[in-house]
Amino acid sequence: MKNLASTLDELAPLASGILNKTALIGLDGFVDKIMAVVQQRHGRGTDFTPMPEITDFGNRILAAAGHSANIELYPKVEKLGGNGPIMANALCSKGLRVTYAGMLGQPIAPVFTEFAARTHAISFGQPGITHALEFDDGKLMLGEMSDFDNLTYERMTQVMGEGKFFDILSRSDLIGLVNWTMIPAMTAIFEDLLTKALPHLPPRDGGRVFFFDLADPAKRSEADIAGALKAISRFQSFGRAVLGLNLAEARQVAQVLKIEVNGDKPEDLKRLADRIRTALEISAVVVHPRSGAACATKDETAYVEGPFCASPKISTGAGDHFNAGFCAAYVLGLSPTSCLTIAVATSGQYVRTGQSPSLADTQAFLTTWKDGKLS
Repeated sequence: MKNLASTLDELAPLASGILNKTALIGLDGFVDKIMAVVQQRHGRGTDFTPMPEITDFGNRILAAAGHSANIELYPKVEKLGGNGPIMANALCSKGLRVTYAGMLGQPIAPVFTEFAARTHAISFGQPGITHALEFDDGKLMLGEMSDFDNLTYERMTQVMGEGKFFDILSRSDLIGLVNWTMIPAMTAIFEDLLTKALPHLPPRDGGRVFFFDLADPAKRSEADIAGALKAISRFQSFGRAVLGLNLAEARQVAQVLKIEVNGDKPEDLKRLADRIRTALEISAVVVHPRSGAACATKDETAYVEGPFCASPKISTGAGDHFNAGFCAAYVLGLSPTSCLTIAVATSGQYVRTGQSPSLADTQAFLTTWKDGKLS
């Protein structure tokens, strides 16, 4: 694959610059409880057959209609979660200096202790709890997040102090605002940033990148999604606005924007990303199905295939690692093709190892992939 060699060549002289890049990421925070769903138990502990596919789980639930069902969830691991913390952790591993602002507990919940120290974190309230049910063909995220109702711009500036908040914003090359779906006041926070904060920041050399991830907006109304997209468009006045979407999210956004969706082949995905970007008038739109990823900027569109993993060690957080890889490459100034290549490689490494890779790790992974030695 030509993109692997070209990405390595393009990255080599720029990679060390990642240590000089800064990011502010927020605003969610979850304790992730990764679960297997038991299909048949044979004995104690892990002596069971897990339910392999979401369809099996759905059929079990449907069969219980009018009756009842006892479904066992087996805990595999408990870890920090939320789109923001996972993305921030991955960016730290890439080498960026990251400040995290979000819902990590007051005091900081034990699962976030190391992360909070690593990112000089600021917490606005209690984290949500996610029961992530993992299957061979995907995952179901069952969440509870009552304190998220209280997350507002006013609460953020009260906790941080407006002066400190403006200072962090002014020193950030990348500002990532993710998990819009789960934060009821996120669009209002966007609006307040646009009117109360960003106009008062001094220019930054190289400009600022604003990254957005809606995070499965299926439960939100079309009017809500349209309002968020309109606000995201306005961030382009203060830097480069980038919207990251998985395929399902891209289709939902296309429906809101009245954009026709023709298929899921590479050319279809590039066209879809380009139409969304044009409609929003922002710098870049990324669309990433499981098999690869497409990107559209004003000047070009690109598509790359991903490093398929038949038996992932973990899948929860793969999209957030994709976003981190893309953003790390984007703030370095790499081409869309190289940004996508680093993004899919970062995600591919994570699902194989369960660890967030450094930029050097990703370079080694790309070399192995290029040489046809990837397992």
